[in-house]
Amino acid sequence: MFVLLNHLRRVRREIASPRPDWRGSLALRHVDAGSCNGCEHELTAAANPFYDLAQFGLGIVASPRHADVLLVTGAITTRMVPALQAAYQAMPEPRLVAALGDCALGRNLLGAPDELAGPLENIVTVDLRIGGCPPTPAAIAAALIAALDELRGGAPTAPSQSQGTARGAATS
Repeated sequence: MFVLLNHLRRVRREIASPRPDWRGSLALRHVDAGSCNGCEHELTAAANPFYDLAQFGLGIVASPRHADVLLVTGAITTRMVPALQAAYQAMPEPRLVAALGDCALGRNLLGAPDELAGPLENIVTVDLRIGGCPPTPAAIAAALIAALDELRGGAPTAPSQSQGTARGAATS
């Protein structure tokens, strides 16, 4: 274990992973609204020690009552609409909604049209759009960190190494 931690420390130095010089956090509530699990795998990879979202104060919580951001993946099915609205209503103000992946954004959907509710923004207001099928862990990390930076009104804390953008700017 000691060898692995030393190796991780060396890799972080080599890629010049920035140390946050601020205090702040965002609690994320992830909802899979009908995906292929590609975005979930990439989200899990964004939380691993290489990208380490926790060092920036980003963590996934189990309850929408404790969340600042509702992070939705997958094509929104008609059966998930009431659950999404209930999760959104349970969140305290101020709250953000992030659409993760092309399916949540309503692009290139697979499935029966009568079972799909369309893009997430037809159901709730979307503040953060992270495009890609699936988006890379770097894009997910950069977009979430940019959203946190924007909320606290400061300078960016992470290198802009991806296509993720905050507050409504669509990505490819």
